[in-house]
Amino acid sequence: MLHPVPHPSKKRAAALLSLSAVAAALASPVVAAPAPAPAPAPAPAAAAALRWSGCATPRYPTLQCASLKVPLDHDRPAGRQISLALTRVPHTAATSQGPLLVNPGGPGGSGRTLAGFVASALPKDVAAQYDVIGFDPRGVGRSEPALDCGAGHFKPVRPDSVPLDPATEQANLERVRSFAESCQTKHADVLPYVGTVSAARDLEVLRTALGAERLSYFGYSYGTYLGAVYARLHPDRVHRLVLDSVVDPGGVWYEDNLAQDQAFDARHKSFLAWVAQYDATYHLGTDPAAVEERWYAMRTALRSAPAGGKVGPAELEDTYMPGGYYNGYWPALAEAFAAYAVREDPKPLVAAYERFGAVEPSAGNSYSVYTAVQCRDSAWPRDWNTWRADMWRTHAKAPFMTWNNAWYNAPCAFWKTEPLRTPDVTNHDLPPALLFQASEDAATPFEGAVAMHDKLAGSALVVEEGGGNHGVALSGNKCLDEKLAAYLRTGQAADAVCPAQPAPKPATATRAVPPSAGGAALHGLLGFRG
Repeated sequence: MLHPVPHPSKKRAAALLSLSAVAAALASPVVAAPAPAPAPAPAPAAAAALRWSGCATPRYPTLQCASLKVPLDHDRPAGRQISLALTRVPHTAATSQGPLLVNPGGPGGSGRTLAGFVASALPKDVAAQYDVIGFDPRGVGRSEPALDCGAGHFKPVRPDSVPLDPATEQANLERVRSFAESCQTKHADVLPYVGTVSAARDLEVLRTALGAERLSYFGYSYGTYLGAVYARLHPDRVHRLVLDSVVDPGGVWYEDNLAQDQAFDARHKSFLAWVAQYDATYHLGTDPAAVEERWYAMRTALRSAPAGGKVGPAELEDTYMPGGYYNGYWPALAEAFAAYAVREDPKPLVAAYERFGAVEPSAGNSYSVYTAVQCRDSAWPRDWNTWRADMWRTHAKAPFMTWNNAWYNAPCAFWKTEPLRTPDVTNHDLPPALLFQASEDAATPFEGAVAMHDKLAGSALVVEEGGGNHGVALSGNKCLDEKLAAYLRTGQAADAVCPAQPAPKPATATRAVPPSAGGAALHGLLGFRG
C-alpha cells in the first residue's frame, strides 16, 4: 500500500525557527527504496550550430529565438528528428560563465518566456555573465510535434470530483479513460519518448549545440526533477545547479501526488484562517473552522446550482487551488468567496474561475504533456480499487483537493505506454548545488527538499521559514535572491534560513494581486499543478 508523505506539522514548522533546527532536520536520514541509476547515456549525435534570430518583445528587448533538432529516440540518433523551441538572452559581460538553462516546471510548462524573466530579475552583473536559455521541452508549446490529446477535457460543468455515488464515479472514470485513449490514438508514435529521461537527454544535445563545455540549470517545481535527472546522467557537464521548490525524488509520481493532497489541504486552511483574520473586510466570520464550514457549504450549493452555469464543485476546486501555490491570489479569492456566501452574488466567483481555474485552449497541450510524462516516468496502480481506497483514505483527512487531484492524474491508470523504472538521482560527482524551499509549500512539500538535499552530495538547502508559496527565488524575497545571486557568481553556498515575506493584505476586487504580495510575475509564468 502506498502512503503519502505527511505534511509538515505545526511542531516541525515551529522547529524551523532556528537554523540549528533546520540543520538537524537536514541531517535526518531519508529512508527510500533503492532505485537504479539511469543507464549511462551515450554521447549525443553531433548537433548543428544554432541559428539565433531576434524575437524581441517590449518587456524583453534582447530576446532571441532558435530551434533545435533532437532525436525522437535517443537510442536511434539517426532516426526521426523532432524540434525544440528555444529562446536566449545573450550575456553581455566580457567573460561568460556559459549557458543558464531555465525551466518553469509542469511537466508541460513552456520555458521560452522564463528566459527573459530570469535575465531581467537577476542582478545585472549576474545576468551579464550568462546566456539565459529558455526552452519548450519535447511535446510542449512551439516544439514539434506538440501534444494535444483531447479538446474539451476540462469543459465545465464537470461531474463532482468527489464521487459520492457510483454514477458520479463512473462519469469521471469515463472522462479520464477517454482522455487516455485519445492520447494513444493521436500520439502513439511519440508517447514512448515523452518522459523525463528523454527530456534530460535533450538537454545534452542542447549543450553540444551551444558549444558549451558545461551548462548551468535553474529549475522550478517539476523542473527540479528534470535538472536532477540531467545531473545524474552528466554530472561532469554541470557548472551550476539551482533547484527551487523541490520534487521528492522518492515519490515519483503517485506517492508525490498523495503527499500534495494533505499539503494542499493544510494550505487551504491557512487561506481560510487568513480570511477569518479579516472578517471586517469579508464578513465570513472570525473563527477559521466556521469559515471553512461556509466554504464547504458553498461547494455543496454549487453541486445543484453551478454559478453562472460554469462553476460546480470541481471548478470551485480548480479556482481555489492556485491560492495554494501563491498567497498573492488570496485577496481575489476571498472577495469571490464573500460575494457568493455573504452577498449572494455569484458574478465575482465566476470571474475568479475564469481567471484562475478555467483552462485556456493552450492548456490542452500542457496537460497532455503533463500526463504523458507522469504516466511514462513511473508505474501507477492499474487496479482502480487501489486508487479508490487510497483516495477515500486521504480524503478523510484532506478533503480540499484529494479527489480533484486524483482525476487530474487518473489517465495514468489506463495508460497503454509501458512505464519506465524511476531512476535514482543520488549524485556524488556534482559541484555544489543550491536548493530553495518554502517550509509550508503545498505542491512540493518540505520533506522532498530534504530528500533531494540528502541525495545531492555537497548541496546547500535554503529554507524560506514559514513561507507557503511554490517558487520562491526571484519572487521578491531579498534574502533568497541575494543567496541565488551569490551562488551564480561564485558557485558557493551554504545551508541557511530566510524569513518569509509577509502575507498579503485585503485588496479591492480591481487590485486582485496587491503589490505587497510580490512575485506575481513569476507565478504567472510557473502556472499551476507542476
